[in-house]
Amino acid sequence: MKIYHNIDEFKSVPNPIVTIGTFDGVHLGHQAIFNRMNAEAREMGGETVVITFFPHPRIVLQLESSNLKFINTQEMKIKRLANAGVQNLIIIPFTRDFSRTSSEAFVKDYIVDRIHPYKLVIGYDHHFGKNRMGDFRKLYDMGHRYGFKVERIPAQDVENIAISSTKIRKSLEIGDVRKANKLLGYEYSITGEVVHGNELGRTIGFPTANIRVDDQYKLITACGVYACKVEYSGQVYQAMGNIGYRPTINQSDLTIEAHLFDFDQEIYGEHITIRFIERIRDEQRFDSLAELRNQLETDKLSSLEILAKESC
Repeated sequence: MKIYHNIDEFKSVPNPIVTIGTFDGVHLGHQAIFNRMNAEAREMGGETVVITFFPHPRIVLQLESSNLKFINTQEMKIKRLANAGVQNLIIIPFTRDFSRTSSEAFVKDYIVDRIHPYKLVIGYDHHFGKNRMGDFRKLYDMGHRYGFKVERIPAQDVENIAISSTKIRKSLEIGDVRKANKLLGYEYSITGEVVHGNELGRTIGFPTANIRVDDQYKLITACGVYACKVEYSGQVYQAMGNIGYRPTINQSDLTIEAHLFDFDQEIYGEHITIRFIERIRDEQRFDSLAELRNQLETDKLSSLEILAKESC
């Protein structure tokens, strides 16, 4: 995938099949758009072009900024777009000045004049431009005026649940990662650097890799204990994870950690990705470390059972 960090860097491609959006989640609804674009590009001998924005418009415009969280970091979103088969990614710097660009000017100046699209493919509820005034009807009219086609992809659903980033975020906020994963089409994950903790787990036979997440806008799923998989150095390990405040030892800072099964390497300073499969229980306080250890043994068995079903 070719990545352009400004529209001026873009090099012309044959028969561009274009879409526009923030694509938080790169979920199954977004993937339906990319799949249609890929098919169209193959048929027309063209290339797919995705236009997105950074920082996220809501950050710049300070819309709900205090509680603003996203499913993927920018780095992970780019990886998921590449995995979806996107050939060209244009990341437009989003500023307050840019936010004043009308929908008509955006299409004319950024898409028609710079990319020369053969077709635009958009989601069923897509809006764009200043105050999100642009919609499918406006794109259709401008396509007729400037000579490009427009196709709208209908809403996608899984088990009669319409897919949206909002629904996925709400599922993650209550710890329902299994539902979130169904809507995403992949396993929700958190990536971070392994840092030193208080090493309490090591003393009771459950050493954990504690990670630090540097992106303040990364959505962290609800506190609790989870069956997980951990990616490290090209390998995937079965694990159980915990997100919370360690009430047994009265810790005040949020901790994200995972105990990798059958693993005994020192990986401080390395980056790992924790992929969440299913929430097992709430975080809880125990009266002694012996009680905590007994519960962790039970959690391990529960995690192994869940992960075994996943591999079937």
